[in-house]
Amino acid sequence: MSGSPTAVTAPEPAVPAGPTDPAGPGVETAAESPAEAPWRRLDRRVIWLDLVMFLLSLTPSFVALVVLDVDFSDGAFGIWPLAVATFLGVTGAVRDLLRWMKTRYRITDERVELRVGWLHRRYRYVPRDRVRSVDATARLRHRLAGLRIVHIGTGEAQPALRLNAVSVAAVAGFRRELLVATGTRPTAADTADTADAADGADAPVAATPETPIAELRWSWLLYNLVNIWAFLAAGFLLWSLFWLLQLVNVDLRDVVGGLVDWQELGNGWSAVIIMAGSFLLGVIGLGIGFVTENWNFRLVRVTTENGTALLTRRGLTQTREIYRDDRRLRGVHTSEPLFWRWLGLAETEVVSTGLAGWTAGQESASVILPRTRIGYARRVAADVLADGVRPLDAPTRAHARAALYRRLLWAVGLPGGLAAALAWLAPTSTVPDRLWLYALAATPVTLVLAVIAYRSLGHTLVEPYVVTRYGLARRYTTALQRRAVIGWKFRQSLLQRIFGLTTLGIATAAGARHYEVPDLGAAQAVAFAHETTPDLLAAFVVRTEPTPVAAAEDPQTPAVAPGSEGWEQECDRPS
Repeated sequence: MSGSPTAVTAPEPAVPAGPTDPAGPGVETAAESPAEAPWRRLDRRVIWLDLVMFLLSLTPSFVALVVLDVDFSDGAFGIWPLAVATFLGVTGAVRDLLRWMKTRYRITDERVELRVGWLHRRYRYVPRDRVRSVDATARLRHRLAGLRIVHIGTGEAQPALRLNAVSVAAVAGFRRELLVATGTRPTAADTADTADAADGADAPVAATPETPIAELRWSWLLYNLVNIWAFLAAGFLLWSLFWLLQLVNVDLRDVVGGLVDWQELGNGWSAVIIMAGSFLLGVIGLGIGFVTENWNFRLVRVTTENGTALLTRRGLTQTREIYRDDRRLRGVHTSEPLFWRWLGLAETEVVSTGLAGWTAGQESASVILPRTRIGYARRVAADVLADGVRPLDAPTRAHARAALYRRLLWAVGLPGGLAAALAWLAPTSTVPDRLWLYALAATPVTLVLAVIAYRSLGHTLVEPYVVTRYGLARRYTTALQRRAVIGWKFRQSLLQRIFGLTTLGIATAAGARHYEVPDLGAAQAVAFAHETTPDLLAAFVVRTEPTPVAAAEDPQTPAVAPGSEGWEQECDRPS
């Protein structure tokens, strides 16, 4: 009773390059004809940008050796850090210049093609009907030069094609050409504007009507500072500062050692000061990172040629723009980590088809809000859905009481089993004698966590959405359109079978592709799935009269769908 979409990919056609092919012999490319679109270059301003980066890479060496006259003979690492930094900067600038010389791309009626490489040449293409997103990012140097990095995605974890760098006007042209409804084509004027922009001419971009949904609030800064990652951020900052000072022959260890008399303070106070200082430094780093990443954050709904789309703009030193077509929107999803839950904070995402998940070095394209108050997140989610329904505010149905008993069993069994193992090892002097008492003392904490985990369970139907909620370390709440459900999966572990519980899995082509409703009663799971998609489960569910056992399974939660007398799962067996 489960289903999943099947993707069929045709093999890439390998067409040998002809003698007049600009790619040269031995490179896969498509046969050109006079009617096809011409190959385009990246913006020529990237040449000047690379020249500036080349000169900046030589600046640290020039300042240290000529201006400051630093003597590296007594340094712990000598001149190597400075030489490595200069080498990486110079090679990066030269590599980008070579990439510009050997990068060609074009947009035809059927596909988007990219041809790159100097020594190792590659040819890639994406069918136009597979393009799901055209996002743009820009580092500080790109913004100063009026350039953008374009990511053309097909819904996979990594962008299918990446163009670094094109003009701002060219980005708008890409969206006009690629993010169009099936069967429509851009006008000749649009195509001409895009070609001119790709060659470096900043053509004027028509203003798009925008409806604001959310803007940056500086109170969000406080919500994103208190984090265990502050210690990791502090370690990264100290490591970077250590190597930066090595460029001018200064050892950070000597600087820190001379601040106070650590021996007089003792190990205890020294550890407290180091931990507090590291946390404070990490908080400062997280604050700077939040400001630079979410500067001028705006979530708006824009009007396009084919309807509307959600647009997110943000960033200070590196800007990012993400378009999300409303036609592909299937719901919303919030995540409340355990610690932030007590502060009433949550992270908000959209459930949509064609959006990539986590991308290396970047946040997921589905995230529409930084960490903020749960009430505000729900209001924004209602505006994003734009259908007048507030599914995240609806009360959820309770799960079977057996789900609480299962969690209480784990809460007692885990610390009890650990304490027994430690007590058995104590006579061998492998572990301290009284260590098992500390494991046993954790039982009250695990019991409280078990109750919290049970209270996090919930599910309901709010037309036209199915709502699920679960999780301890993170409480996940998902509102998914019922029309987006394409299959169900019923799963039982051995312990769940003993307690009469079932984990219900929802298959969909949007978002994470799979959402769960854990620890439902067996009849409750079948009734909920049938109530959500009656046509999908009609061949697998038969109507029966309710039995006293089924009615008494959970006195607080109906074991069948509202309005029905009773349902019972019947598996197909060969006769």
